[in-house]
Amino acid sequence: MSPRGTEGGESEASAVYQRLRRLFGDPALRSRDGRKRAAAKRDRTDSAPFGLGRDASGLGDVLEGMTRRMGWASPLAKGELLLDWPDLVGPDVAAHSQPVGIEDEVLTVQCDSTAWATQLRLMRAEILTTILRRYPDAQVTSIRFDGPGAPSWKRGPRSIPGRGPRDTYG
Repeated sequence: MSPRGTEGGESEASAVYQRLRRLFGDPALRSRDGRKRAAAKRDRTDSAPFGLGRDASGLGDVLEGMTRRMGWASPLAKGELLLDWPDLVGPDVAAHSQPVGIEDEVLTVQCDSTAWATQLRLMRAEILTTILRRYPDAQVTSIRFDGPGAPSWKRGPRSIPGRGPRDTYG
């Protein structure tokens, strides 16, 4: 006696299973792992060894992408700007000025004398344009040129509170 078959020689049990699977879905998809496997199967693209997107990336590209993702682009650009100051302004100007730091988008430059600070203030637009072109990630919007510090009479063993030294002849 032969088993009772349906269309194409399929057994009745197999036909019932296929009908229930169509009604209730694949039992492998009911679990979380099953859904993950099915999603991975749907999202998988052609995995040919020389297909699109399979080429190796250069080390520079990988590092640049990582620095952008991690938010390191701005601090690295600021460091490069401070180190490349002589190339940015030239050796003559760099011999009389030194960048101190960048805070709140303002580059502070310490100069040897007030004359050099004044001269660099006159060149501020040109220097800032060069910085913005070469180091856009440094986020510098302004430059402050400081001359040498003047002596202060506000501190010390013989200081007194008040307005400080002024004309006392009259």
